[in-house]
Parts: sequence; structure tokens; C-alpha cells
Amino acid sequence: MNVKHLLAMLTVATTVGCNPIQRSSYDSYDDYPVYEGKWEEMIYSKAETRFSLWAPTAQEVRVLLYEQGKGGAAYRMIGMERASDGMWQAVVNGDLKGRFYTFNVKIDDVWQGDTPGVMAKAVGVNGDRAAIVDMKETDPQGWEKDTRPPLKSFSDIIIYEMHHRDFSADTISGIKNRGKFLALTEDSTHTYLGEKTGIDHLKELGVTHVHLLPSFDFSSIDETKLNKPQYNWGYDPKNYNVPEGSYSTDPYKPDVRIREFKQMVMALHRAGIRVIMDVVYNHTALTRGSNFERTVPGYFYRHEEDGKFADASGCGNETASERAMMRKFMIESVCYWAREYHVDGFRFDLMGIHDIVTMKEIRKALDAIDPTIFIYGEGWAAKAPKLPEAELAMKNNVYQMPGIAAFSDEFRDSLRGPFGNDDKGAFIIGRPAHEIGVKFGIVGGIAHPQINNDSVRRVPKIWANTPSQFISYASCHDDLCLTDRLKATLPGASIPELKALQKLTETAMLTSQGVPFIFAGDEILRDKKGVANSYNQSDNVNAIDWRNKTTYREVFDYVRGLISMRKAHPAFRMGDPELIRKHLEFIYVPATNVVAFRIKGSPCGDKWLNTIVVLNARTEPIKVNIPEGKYWIACRDGKIDLVLGLGIITGNQITVSPRSAMIIHQ
Repeated sequence: MNVKHLLAMLTVATTVGCNPIQRSSYDSYDDYPVYEGKWEEMIYSKAETRFSLWAPTAQEVRVLLYEQGKGGAAYRMIGMERASDGMWQAVVNGDLKGRFYTFNVKIDDVWQGDTPGVMAKAVGVNGDRAAIVDMKETDPQGWEKDTRPPLKSFSDIIIYEMHHRDFSADTISGIKNRGKFLALTEDSTHTYLGEKTGIDHLKELGVTHVHLLPSFDFSSIDETKLNKPQYNWGYDPKNYNVPEGSYSTDPYKPDVRIREFKQMVMALHRAGIRVIMDVVYNHTALTRGSNFERTVPGYFYRHEEDGKFADASGCGNETASERAMMRKFMIESVCYWAREYHVDGFRFDLMGIHDIVTMKEIRKALDAIDPTIFIYGEGWAAKAPKLPEAELAMKNNVYQMPGIAAFSDEFRDSLRGPFGNDDKGAFIIGRPAHEIGVKFGIVGGIAHPQINNDSVRRVPKIWANTPSQFISYASCHDDLCLTDRLKATLPGASIPELKALQKLTETAMLTSQGVPFIFAGDEILRDKKGVANSYNQSDNVNAIDWRNKTTYREVFDYVRGLISMRKAHPAFRMGDPELIRKHLEFIYVPATNVVAFRIKGSPCGDKWLNTIVVLNARTEPIKVNIPEGKYWIACRDGKIDLVLGLGIITGNQITVSPRSAMIIHQ
């Protein structure tokens, strides 16, 4: 999440300057009781429904029952009884399936207002009331047989980041359920020119994981007015454990969004693709009025010394992951998505706001479910959080968090230029002095003798223990997409130039030992009309134009070829830092804007021997001296052929064309 997006979201977020309410019976938030059991707020059976709410500072708590998810008065109100460890409980006899409920908490003689609770698993339209459903009835046919696609190593992962609406909104996509979860369940969709779209596009491209922008229930879209154009990325959380209603075909029916999300996951799994959820536990859309604040005021958020809410997210608040019940909430929430929805990974928005202990506990809990579930996040915050930096899950502390990865802004900035300065380019457009940052990315951010000993250029700080902790990317939903960035940094660039630079960038990322990450549409030169912070822009700006797949088919085929090469040749994803240091060596080139490296031998049983990669960002050809031998050409002049190859080279020197990559092997 970028700062411009955070500032723009202040129209949604509400910052409260008053002192947080805190009962005199507790001297500090650390004294609040901790509930050790499974955190369930509603347990349904035909005979009875059990309600529970953790509200240790409450004088009274009540449950209100409704016939509908919106409108109408409560038809029944039930007082809850205080139980142990801050819990309140109530039991209602009879079959309540299909009804809705809210909680209301009284503190210091003030009723805080209705809330669906903090752990709601089903909600009505707009998420204001929780719903009573039988979760077993939400499983689509065949759900019990759904399994995660095989994954041997995190280093095998290739991520594709997409937003539900962006990916399927274009009317020529051939997709019926445009902008919905079900868009990713439709087979054989294509443009009028026959190009595959939707899930078939993903299969054709060959990615292993789809990263979905926020898919939980968020605040900014009015689900009662879906006939009116509305747009948001969804970084404004409301109910963390419920799918977003605007992506379902009927937001009024609580079971529909749940079932359709599961259908989507199952369809992707059957296509051999795993599913990553973008999770935003670092802040809520509202402060006063949020489900957290109406339940246990003050507890779930950090505060400034004067009592005001801290704001490391830039959205009006920052959550307090270090507090026992917020930590428990996060752990139980991700585990719920992993178990109930079979989600295969989690990307943590502004992960640097969370504390290290919590992130390690999340890793431990997910390991108990399936150790192949991937975790990564943004290793930074919008502002300084109210915890010492040494305790935070910042990028520079990733070495303390095994099994958790972070985005590499060093590699990104070295390739395309610094964040926040759209006009300033870097390696890809031929700006000198960025070679060492590209090399840092090629080895996956680990310590490497040829990088650590560079005495000429400033070397990025080593923060990854393994390359699978290092996300290699050049663009994502934040900031300009790659095509727009290239246009900004190289004004007047021709279409052939843009295609060449796009290919060169993708080559660097997909030959990196880190985990490659592709922003949806980059493979077909997607643009967003030059809008960087497009979080609430129309489909005219954000939707992928599927005509591009025909127009720029050669770029798609090139990226697809790189992905096929990476999947077929484990030398590009060794995973082991010692193997990388042993086998990957950089080739000296007496020129700027060129990075060349050789993977010696055939590590990990690779069928290729002594693979050489040259990235030439110069506007003229470059000659590179290589070990004497006979080499087969896999990639040259913007083309890839892994079957027949592109020719043979014999000798000790190769010539690489301008703004292109060459990949050869013995």
C-alpha cells in the first residue's frame, strides 16, 4: 500500500482524538484477561445457537436478533451473561438458521452501538449484521475432495497479483461473471479474436500462485447499489473473516458469497494454481465505530502518549498485534481462511506494523495446517509504528522470521527507478550505477561474495536468509504499472522499445533466485492511463484491456517462455544459499548497464550445463567474454525457444543486442 493511497483513504477512515475508554479495573491493556479457547462468536445447531463475545470491560452485553440483514427492527433482544476470561455468553433455543444478529456492549453506562462482532463468519448486505448459517451447507459440490496443488519448495513459486474487477471487467473478455469470484471459475473464455482470458489465461501463462487483492468484507462499496459504478481495491477492512459481498452474485444472501469464494478456490486448484489472499490486519477502515472499538474500546489499537490513536498505517489507526487478543485474532483468522476456504498463502499489507512474535506465531500455526502455505508482506509501514523497530516485522528483520518473505524494493528500484519519483529511471532504461542492485536481486537478496565485496557501488543491506524470503518484482497494484513507468521515465518511447524493455525487466525477475512476482497485465503491456494511485478509479483506468493480448502477443509468449524455462530448470530456483554462492558467479563486463552471470555446472540436477544469462540495458550491442565452449541459445533478441533453440554459438565471446537478454547453455 503506498502513501498516496493511504492519504486518499482518509476519506473513508475516521481518526479519533479522544482518550480511549478503559475500565478502572485494569491498570493496562496487558492486564486484560486472555481467552484461551477457540474464538467463536456464534455456534449454530438446529436445536440451539450459542453466542459469545469477548468484552472484558463491559457492564452489560446483549444480542439482538433480526429477520433481515438490513432494515427492520430487532424482533428479540437477549441479555448475555458474564463468563470467564472476559467472555460473555448466551444460548437461544430453536432453529435460527437464516436469521441475523448484532451485539451491543455497555461500557461506563454508554451503549457502544450495534456490531456483528469481531469474528463474524457470515454477514448480510454491507456487513452490518452477522448471519446465522450452517457452514456445511456452503460447501460447493466436490469441496471435500479439493486439495492444494503440489508444491515442493517456496522457491518454485511464481506469483501473479490481480484484482477481481480489473482482471475480468473488460466486456470483450468473454467472461459472464465480470468482476465476481465466479469469473475465475469459467472455462474456455476468450476474446472475439480467440485469445484466452480468465483462468485459461493463467493456465496458459503458467503461474503457480494467484495473489488476490483484498477479498474479505470491506467498507467502501455499497452492496445495495451494485447497479451503480463503484470501485475500490479493498484496503479498508470491515469484517475480516467473510468474503466481500460485491464480488458475489447476491450480497443479500450470506451463503452465496461464501460458496462462490470456495468455488473460485476449487476452480483454481483444479487448474493447478494456488490462491494467496491479501490480508490487511494493520488497520481498520473506521476507528470510532469499528467492530473492534465498539467491542473493547482502545484495546485493539496502539496510541500516542497523549492518548490519541497512533497511525502508522496512514489510515487513521494502527492495530496492536503485540496484545494477546489481537495476536490471537490474527492467528485464528488466517487459520480459518486456510481451513475453511483452503487458502494457500497470505500477503500481509504493511507487515512492518505487526510485531515479529505475532508473525512467527502465525507461521507456526499455519505450519500445523500445511507448511507449504506461503507468507509474505510489505516489510515497511507508512509512518513509524508505536513499537521499537527491533520488535517489528520490518524487512530488515526478516532474517528473524524463517518461512516469511518480504518485497524487495531494492531490486524494484534498481530495475525501474525509485518509488515516489516517477520520472527517474534506473537500469532498464540505461541509467548507470544500478548494476549492483540488479545483482542483489539476481541472487535473491542473500549474502554473496561478488556483491558483498563490491567497493565501487553502494551495496544493499542483506536481509534475507534464503532466496525464498525475497520477493522479486518491478511493479504491483501500488504506483505506476510497469508500462506506465517506462513511459514516464523514457518519454516518447516507441512501441518496439516498450516491448523490449518489458521483456528485459521480466527476464531479470524470472531469472532471479528470489520468488518472482508479476503484476496482472504486465505480460501484455497493460497500462492504467498513467494513474499511479488508482485504488478507486473506473474500469476505464483499471480494467485489463484484453485486446492487448493480441496486440502484444509476442510479449506474452516471451513471458510465458521465461516461466516455462524457470519451471523446467531448477538452476534458476536453487533455494539453498550455499548452492547459489557455489554455482552462481557474475561475469565481469567492462561497461555500465550490463549484468551477466553464469550458473556453473548443473545444480539441482538441471539438464542444462553452465547456463549464462546476459542482461543488456544499453542502446548498443555489447560483447561479453565467456568460457570457451559450444553453447545452445535459448533466448536472444526478444525471442525464446526451449524446444528447438535459436542456434548454436562456439567460442569464448558472445554479442548481445541492445536492450535485450541472451540466455545460453551447454
